[in-house]
Amino acid sequence: MAHPKRWKNCMSENILTVLTIAAVVVGVIIGFILRNIREEPWTKREIMYIQFPGDIFLRMLKALILPLIVASIISAIGGLDLSLSGRVGIRSIYYYASTTISAVILGIILVLIIRPGEFSTHGLVTKETATPTRDVTTTDTILDLIRPALLSIQDWNISHEYGDGTNTLGMVVFGIVFGIALSKMGDLGKPLLTFFDTLSEATMLITKWVIWVSPIGVLFLVTSKLLEIEDVGAIVGQLGLYFVTVLLGLIIHGFGTLSIIFFICTRELPFKMLGKMGQVLATAFGTSSSTATLPVTIQCLDNMGVDPRITRFVVPIGATINMDGTALYEAVAAIFIAQVRNVPLSLGNVIGVSITATAASIGAAGIPQAGLVTMVMVLDTVGLPAEDVTLIIAVDWLLDRFRTTVNVLCDALGAYVVEHMSKKDLEASANIPEETIELARVRKAEA
Repeated sequence: MAHPKRWKNCMSENILTVLTIAAVVVGVIIGFILRNIREEPWTKREIMYIQFPGDIFLRMLKALILPLIVASIISAIGGLDLSLSGRVGIRSIYYYASTTISAVILGIILVLIIRPGEFSTHGLVTKETATPTRDVTTTDTILDLIRPALLSIQDWNISHEYGDGTNTLGMVVFGIVFGIALSKMGDLGKPLLTFFDTLSEATMLITKWVIWVSPIGVLFLVTSKLLEIEDVGAIVGQLGLYFVTVLLGLIIHGFGTLSIIFFICTRELPFKMLGKMGQVLATAFGTSSSTATLPVTIQCLDNMGVDPRITRFVVPIGATINMDGTALYEAVAAIFIAQVRNVPLSLGNVIGVSITATAASIGAAGIPQAGLVTMVMVLDTVGLPAEDVTLIIAVDWLLDRFRTTVNVLCDALGAYVVEHMSKKDLEASANIPEETIELARVRKAEA
């Protein structure tokens, strides 16, 4: 009799995860059905109507980002002594740097071995799409990462138009500085710190309510995105091998490289943790935004018993600067386009691509298809014009979902790794209430 009860409890605990994953599958099925029930393509207005419930869900998540990031980081840093905050921050940067560099190296190795560009030239490059390479050296592009591009300013039209998006990095920096200030204020800053603690908990409670809408939102987002794409056949046609190369790299990195790093740091296998992250991964795939998935990631880690101060400190930083999937994708895409254009690559070019892809991924916003923007910088490394981004845009909408999923997976594993490496420091800290430590232990035991 115990087994049916255990099965029932398992289903009740994971019902939301099952519903979200099912929503992705059903969304794909409905998308293909709607594409084939009539000959003429769906108009932008019709797609907008189908996407409307998904847009509402996405806006609800984005509305939580500002109070969640600011309150969480201030609460986390304000509750830790400054020396401990510094050690946690350094460990986070070490982890994210190692995963990003590993992703770039893996992507470059795969694209140089598989060489998908040599099999995709026919039909992909025509007289209309052929563009001359630019006279830009790899050294110029790398130097432009650390100096103002003065020559570019003379050539480009600079406008004061602002794009749609949240200044997540600015909020993270503000939260860190404000948290440090409250920590240094001691007893005088405790009332305000209590306010941010309460705001953080209230935001997480609202997040729990919003998460229950995720299956509906994800279903409509996936369905509408399938209707937007003009040529699904491009995935298995001219860009098929490129698509497979990127996807293979993401799978190897997500379940291979990250697992190895996780095991080295914790002496544990991550598969039990991965099994509890279905909700997070499905939301990341559906929304295609690591920033929008941030509330769900924090909620999931809290449920698994990860120290909430580590979660609220490490995960927002990771969602801002850690883009493993994007770094791998940009390295593969740049070399793929060079192969299509038959541009020879020296060792210096390859090293330049790896450095630029790493830097560009750090600057990429956590919004859908932000990698296409920073892709221009990577193309400059091999002297290719920005217009060549159009060669891969046909499959970017789908690859963007896979690389976002890997980005979010790395963020979540990073919080667990940093907590494990900081366990002794956390328990020795005088600023951590004993009941908070005990609560984290209970949650982890239940998980």
